[in-house]
Amino acid sequence: MLSIYLLIPLSLMLFVVAIWAIYYAVKSNQFEDLDNAPEQIILDDRQARRKNISKDHQ
Repeated sequence: MLSIYLLIPLSLMLFVVAIWAIYYAVKSNQFEDLDNAPEQIILDDRQARRKNISKDHQ
């Protein structure tokens, strides 16, 4: 019974932290473009390589 006095406030605090984390992620547009994000990494890499190649040829 004594442990419940510790576990209930702890679980409530963790719940509040989880809600805040989800709110922060939504406000900072973490979930804005879920479909094209993996492709964007590949495209950025290709663009960086093209820039490096063009600098080497100059």
